[in-house]
Amino acid sequence: MRIETERLVITEFTEDMARDVHLNSLDEDNRRFVPDEVFETEEEAREALLFLMSQYGSTEGPLAYPVLTRGGENIGYVQMVPLGNGSWEIGYHIAKKHTGRGYATEAVKAFLPVMADAVGTGEVLGICLSENTASKRVLLKCGFVPVFEGTGEYQGGQREIFRSVWANL
Repeated sequence: MRIETERLVITEFTEDMARDVHLNSLDEDNRRFVPDEVFETEEEAREALLFLMSQYGSTEGPLAYPVLTRGGENIGYVQMVPLGNGSWEIGYHIAKKHTGRGYATEAVKAFLPVMADAVGTGEVLGICLSENTASKRVLLKCGFVPVFEGTGEYQGGQREIFRSVWANL
């Protein structure tokens, strides 16, 4: 897989990206909003990458791909995660030192239609904590329509969440 935008390349993970994945995962936003995607060591990141790489070519997921700048710097990831019953959720993270530049929006806009077609779905859910205003903005800029905001299930607990849906028209 290779998706190119004006500033970014979305491609497949390789094992040699473990250090970048480890370092990108350590910022405070990732710890706060998606703590299950923090890799405290490079070896933890490598193990996660090996699993993610094993999912390529399937539609079981999660289907995660690194986001690189045109210069080759690994700045984050985008992913499609199966929720069961044929439903899929978008996920993304851009490392803190690269936020505020529109990279997440650019990556998600390019990734969504390609991956929705690849997994055979006409809609994708976007779910984040209500307090994660940056992720909510990304979802809205990418055409997601809000469907719920309130207390709901999030990473094994009840939290205030924002749920939205994107339709592949």
